[in-house]
Amino acid sequence: MENTYQQKERYFKAKNRVDKIKGFYGNLSSYVFVNLGLLALNLWTSPDHLWFYWPLLGWGIGVIIHGMKVFNYLPFFNQDWEEQKIKELMEEEQETRKQNNYK
Repeated sequence: MENTYQQKERYFKAKNRVDKIKGFYGNLSSYVFVNLGLLALNLWTSPDHLWFYWPLLGWGIGVIIHGMKVFNYLPFFNQDWEEQKIKELMEEEQETRKQNNYK
């Protein structure tokens, strides 16, 4: 049977993941509605000169990167990489402490 600490840790990891997914969908919905507004504004004020696609492109790149990070499609930003790096750094620190204690 899992102890309470492990259950709480799993809960907080899951909650953190849900918060990140919720943040991505908030970003995505803002992206869609703001850019629809910019498109309407552009077509209403200056239909001869289209500029709405510049913020659409720039912000779109950010949304794509955000989504890739949240859904673990970026190898250096996913949760597994972070946890592995944390363990590696903790082990290095422990080895350094052992070496310093033996001197």
